[in-house]
Amino acid sequence: MAYYKLIRQPADGKAVRGTLYQTEHRYSGSAGEYKEYLTPVCDTLENTDYLVPALIYKVQVSRSPKFQRLLPLLEQVPGRSGIRFHRGSRPEHSKGCILISGSDEQKLTARWLAEQTAREETRVEITNLQIIKTMATEKDEKDWVKVLYEVILKILTLGFYHVEKHRKN
Repeated sequence: MAYYKLIRQPADGKAVRGTLYQTEHRYSGSAGEYKEYLTPVCDTLENTDYLVPALIYKVQVSRSPKFQRLLPLLEQVPGRSGIRFHRGSRPEHSKGCILISGSDEQKLTARWLAEQTAREETRVEITNLQIIKTMATEKDEKDWVKVLYEVILKILTLGFYHVEKHRKN
């Protein structure tokens, strides 16, 4: 299974910028724990009026009826459909989709299509950096990355349940 994480920055007017990362979990024998490594994939842009809920989603690459090309589609977004990653440079270019640059659109679509062709499931977790930093402050934790890791573990447990629960209904 391929895991990706979209970490959003706090909103700036109508825009929410973020970074999509590929995640890899490696066991550290010396520390006796799993560590998460994030590799940046691309920058993202969303319209604050139409933010995708911060959950975990399965991704499928399919032909977009609107754009007439293959694009990554987030499955089972609560109360919405047709939420895709596609090119765009301003928040008003989106009514709910996640915007990326044109060259990143091609690379991301190709990457996720290759994973799909290899029958590898792709999941994207969407999270808000401000919430994580607030939680770190409340816990009096100076290392917000450590808190992020704890949050991710909870989201992975609860998020998969949430997605599976919606799928059955």
